[in-house]
Amino acid sequence: MRDYAETIGFLGQWGRFQQIVFFSLVATIMPNGFGAFTLVFLTDTPSHHCLVSGYCLPRNTSLEVDGKQELSRCSRYRLDVVRNLSAQGYIPGRDVNLTDLEEEGCVDGWSYSKDIYESTIVSEFDLVCSNQWKQPFTSTVFFVGGLLGSFLSGQLSDRYGRKPVLFAALALQTVFTFAQVFSGSWIMFLIILFINGLGQMSNFVAALVLGSEVLTGKVRVLYSSLGTCLGFAIGYMILPLLAYFLRDWKSLSLALSLPCVAYVPFWWLMPESPRWLLSRGRVEEAEAIIRTAAKWNKVQALRIICEDCGVSELSLKHYWINPRSTTLILCFVFTMIVGYYSLSFNTAQLHENPYISCFISAVVEIPAYISSWMALLYLPRRLFTDLIRVLSLTVYLYLQTKQMYYSLDLSNLALALEMLGKYSITTGSSLMFAYTAELYPTVLRNTATGISNTVSRIGSCIAPLLLSLGMYYKYLPYIILGSLAVVAAFAALFLPESFKKPLPETIEQMQRRER
Repeated sequence: MRDYAETIGFLGQWGRFQQIVFFSLVATIMPNGFGAFTLVFLTDTPSHHCLVSGYCLPRNTSLEVDGKQELSRCSRYRLDVVRNLSAQGYIPGRDVNLTDLEEEGCVDGWSYSKDIYESTIVSEFDLVCSNQWKQPFTSTVFFVGGLLGSFLSGQLSDRYGRKPVLFAALALQTVFTFAQVFSGSWIMFLIILFINGLGQMSNFVAALVLGSEVLTGKVRVLYSSLGTCLGFAIGYMILPLLAYFLRDWKSLSLALSLPCVAYVPFWWLMPESPRWLLSRGRVEEAEAIIRTAAKWNKVQALRIICEDCGVSELSLKHYWINPRSTTLILCFVFTMIVGYYSLSFNTAQLHENPYISCFISAVVEIPAYISSWMALLYLPRRLFTDLIRVLSLTVYLYLQTKQMYYSLDLSNLALALEMLGKYSITTGSSLMFAYTAELYPTVLRNTATGISNTVSRIGSCIAPLLLSLGMYYKYLPYIILGSLAVVAAFAALFLPESFKKPLPETIEQMQRRER
């Protein structure tokens, strides 16, 4: 059976056809960047205190925060008691000890500061005090949607094609990001957010695999490691800039949904994957796409292009039966994604200005993606994967040690270490998505990438909960992240090497590589 990359070698690697596919796919990934971390701003909790109307002194109970007296967020003095004391001529705080006054909850609601945000869903739906658990739960629901979407998109894409799933996911994101604006309750917002999450990573997986199959050679490596991730990072950097000027959560959601409409013309620019068409026996359609590519690149196509270059169709069970060892190992390796999301959400709190901290967290991904691209070009996959996990582990341990013995919290050194950890985990995550696409044959590639991405979504689901463990034992998040880094590094030693090897077209080729 002829190798597909050799079959289409006459097209070259960087003609007009490849350029259009490359930049179009990178553009479709940008919404994932601002979509994945929109909740940093949508679910942030503004400063707040109990709403008291008609009485100024004393308004609320107070508590000490960082050496300063602040109004209590969840309780106030009983107004009827204050009213009776005032009627008798007593002044609370002077004639009556405040500690003796009875307290009650914020029965009249809350007053929210507008210093940073005009509104968030926390202030919109009062997700504070007894309802505070709903704030991290909202993020978890979104990522659960992404988890389910990653799993389903892989199977749908292998069955119905890369291109339809890609554009269906984009449409899902656009429609339901827009629909969030009209949420009348937290439950309604949660349902819409879950459906939005279904499309969030589905288009990333479909775009990653489509580009990996259409492009060849060094351009494929450039796209898989640097192109897709830079598209994500650009979207990530756009988010804090938009959020800075649009500080109302509804305006921000509306602004993030509108750009996706611009992708409609891409349907006529972007081809289906010829590899996938060949795997389904649709040789004539695959040849038509290749001949169109030859015309765009101004080269002469062969008279017979796809003779003896098809691949057999396989059912999903082969994904688990034949390459089961690779599948299980990848599930362990992708546990590292919990570190990526934990550090991403945590670094957003390292500066008093959330817009600056989010932008810094996004910018640090650029050198990480460049490093991943260079490593994919010149280094064996397994070696670099383990080196980057050792670096992550070192950062986690050093942060924990410094905090335990030197009381290092948010100093410049701690910030630098957090950024180094973000750099290393981002580099490793970027490499693993490209590495996974190289390990599986065409008929299973999107399913494999989707299921591996599903495992990574589990990490994103538990990241908000993992960070909250620091309230009980502040070193615990770093201990867990360090332990996961050890597991991932050990598991990666057993993955087959794909450096400087062609993409496998059949299960047999994959099994030979595993052995």
